[in-house]
Amino acid sequence: MTTYADSGVNIEFGDDVSKILYNAAKETWANRKGRLGELIVPFDDFSGVRAIDVSGLPKGTLMNLGFDGVGTKMELAERVGDHSTIAFDLFAMVCDDAVVRGAEPVLIGSILDVNSLGRSGKPYLEEVTQLAIGYVAAAKAANVAIVNGEVAELGSRVQGYGPFNYNWGAAVVWFARKERLFTGKEIKPGDSLVGLREDGFRSNGLSLVRKIMAQAHEKDTLEWHNLPYLESSIGSYVLRPSRIYSAAVVDMFGGYEGEPKAEIHGVAHITGGGLPGKLGRVLKHSGLGALISNPQAPPEIMRYCQETGNVTDREAYKTWNMGQGMVVITPEPDKVMEVAWAHGITSQRIGQVIERKGVIRIRNKGFYSRERSDVLEFISDENAV
Repeated sequence: MTTYADSGVNIEFGDDVSKILYNAAKETWANRKGRLGELIVPFDDFSGVRAIDVSGLPKGTLMNLGFDGVGTKMELAERVGDHSTIAFDLFAMVCDDAVVRGAEPVLIGSILDVNSLGRSGKPYLEEVTQLAIGYVAAAKAANVAIVNGEVAELGSRVQGYGPFNYNWGAAVVWFARKERLFTGKEIKPGDSLVGLREDGFRSNGLSLVRKIMAQAHEKDTLEWHNLPYLESSIGSYVLRPSRIYSAAVVDMFGGYEGEPKAEIHGVAHITGGGLPGKLGRVLKHSGLGALISNPQAPPEIMRYCQETGNVTDREAYKTWNMGQGMVVITPEPDKVMEVAWAHGITSQRIGQVIERKGVIRIRNKGFYSRERSDVLEFISDENAV
């Protein structure tokens, strides 16, 4: 007799995993208690209805959805065998994109596609529990509630390193006041650029990292993540979780219902495209440029990847964040840095907005830079959106 489990889908394992993730989600509901996004739960069941009451929101309230995933960084978790931080990468990608618009991220929903939830009668409950631990911690860091999640066993449609393979994507529901949205037109020449520190790759440029490591360590292609680096391993440094900035930035501009603590004119989330790509996109509507004279130094692991893979400084700045995961454009840099510090985020004034349309000039701190006067100049794409 052939069963559903024979095809790789185990209903009992699926129920166990759903309960783990549901209980983790319940822990996050307190993050929005007494605020916009407080969950209404008519009955407590992982398949039950969960909603928020928006009947009293004033005119000018805006709501939207954002979607993203962790991408190939998932393979690092599979390689290292640590799944407890991947939720930080997932939440950073959706929540930090929301604040770029001047919105406050409120609710998260996710979908976890796995190869299998267990083999030979043994479920991957330890791995799923690690995911759930990160789920709760990341939601607290982002100050959001997890409203729901789905799990699907897809067999060979999902592959990777080792036995437990998965892809994880999420949607964020955000709210904003129309008058608080960042349009780019608020940005003025002389505005300061404050760089919020990032010590890892976030979820961008990992395909290049994996290619570099596979080529450089040809004899150890399958196990390059275990090779020693500084006080740990290459894999553990590349896996370093993304910093979630959204709660701090919401605190700065006031979010949907709070009082602003600093005047903010724009925010750039430094992901794919790096500083020149993402900052150039934010500056596009102002017709201005930027001089970054004091950037954060890139993490040593990025410089190591540059050296190992012969990646030029220009290419590195276009691919990785090079030490700043977010840039806040403001006429009040001291206030911005004060709020960042209160949230445990290191920051510094890295430069200013200049009257040169589409020009991003960065004092180079990449691996191949030798002189303080070494400056990289980028012309942003006029057609970028």
